[in-house]
This record gives sequence, structure tokens and C-alpha cells, in this order.
Amino acid sequence: MYSEFLDFAINLAREVGKIQLSYFRSGNLDITTKTNVSDIVTRADKECEEYIVKEIFATYADHKILGEEGGFRGNEASEYMWVVDPLDGTTNYSQGLPIFAVSIGLVHKEQTILGVVYAPYLKELFYAVKGGGAYMQCGDNEALDIRVADKRSLDCSVIGTGFPYDKGVNADNNSDNVARIVPYVRDLRRMGSAAYDLCAVAAGMLDGYWEMTLNLWDVCAGNLIVQEAGGVIFNYRLDRKISIIAGNGTIIEEIKRYIQ
Repeated sequence: MYSEFLDFAINLAREVGKIQLSYFRSGNLDITTKTNVSDIVTRADKECEEYIVKEIFATYADHKILGEEGGFRGNEASEYMWVVDPLDGTTNYSQGLPIFAVSIGLVHKEQTILGVVYAPYLKELFYAVKGGGAYMQCGDNEALDIRVADKRSLDCSVIGTGFPYDKGVNADNNSDNVARIVPYVRDLRRMGSAAYDLCAVAAGMLDGYWEMTLNLWDVCAGNLIVQEAGGVIFNYRLDRKISIIAGNGTIIEEIKRYIQ
């Protein structure tokens, strides 16, 4: 049912990945700050979003778009909304670190029906459609279906997390959660890209993940990919934007014991 949308989104993500790679480690990023020094944007972020918007409206002129850099655009009455993060992991990208991605989700009547995340430097493509399972394709290899890990205890689990942009001015910044949980896990990872973290959970590379103060463009595609890989998304706070725990149901309950 959604194959046309999926093919379009995958092709779009791959083209955006080419733009990202063309600027990566080039020294030509034109970095500026948004809300504070931790919240940055590059020339690549802007160019990628402009390309995404142009391509979506060229194909689906009556749809609307929510993008990290440009906010809402298009037909407000449309039942279809594309939710895009043109470059998730901008800080990594600006430092020359290779974990960054483009994230493209499609919402229909307030339900996410499609998610595509592409990490071009790693040549890893993740995608899912609602009710159709989740898949990962590495390079030119055949796409394989993916499932969340089946770990049942934290002491043998590697868990991902992240920190909000206002961490320097707001003491409610996840550092207390890290301090509480770190003695009880095999290890923690801070990847620097929420979209990639979620895909790593979906593929079993991370056993769980939590983060606070996210935006819809950070998680729209990744949440669906986790769910279609047999995982669960739990919203653990309502006062800090989107704050989620991802993993299998048992690991989520274990993580909930230590974070707030």
C-alpha cells in the first residue's frame, strides 16, 4: 500500500546523503548557532532541507512538511505530513565524526506510516512501513529484516542516551539519570544522533535507549522502525517535549527504575 511512498523516501534519503558527504570534513560548513552554543546548524543542514522540501513538493504538491530548519510548510489541511530532520547529528558532523543521518517520516491522519533513516558515511539504510516490518541495508548488500535485542537484564545490556541542548543552563539535563543507571549496565553509549540511536535499538546493536527533550523530527522515523522491529517506545515524561525509552518491554521496565 505504501510502496510508492517508501521508494520515494529511500531515493530521497540517498540523494540527501550525497549532499551530506559532499560537505563532510570539507572545512566549508559555515557553522552558526541557534538557541545556544550547543545547538548548531551548518550549510549542509540548510541545503539538505531545501532539497528535501523541493523534491517532496515536486512529487506531492498537496502534502505538508515539518522540518527541523524550516518548521511547517505546505497545505495545512493535508492528511499527509512529511517529518524530516535533514541532518541528525549535526555536532558529530561538524566535528568530522561519522555518525550522522537523514531522517524522513511520513504521518497520515496523525499516525506514522513510514520511516527511513540513512547514515551515508556508514552506508547504513534503515526503513519500515506500518505493519510491514523493519529492515536494514548495508551498502549494496541485500536488505535484511531486523529485530530488537532480547536482553532481559541491564547488567548484560549496552544502553544509549543523549543530553538536551539546554544542558548548560538547566540542571534537569539527564546527568542525574546517567549517574544512577551507569553502575548497573554493561556500558552506556552516547552516539549523538537520536535517529541513529533508535535504529541501533531496532537492529539490536543497542539493547535500549532513552533521551529527553527531543522533537518530532528526531524520532518520527526511528520510533516506527523500532516498533516494526518488535520494540516498544515509552514516553516517560510529558514536561520535557518528547522524552522516550526504547527497547524490548523488559529492558524498558529495567531502565524506568533508574531514570526520571
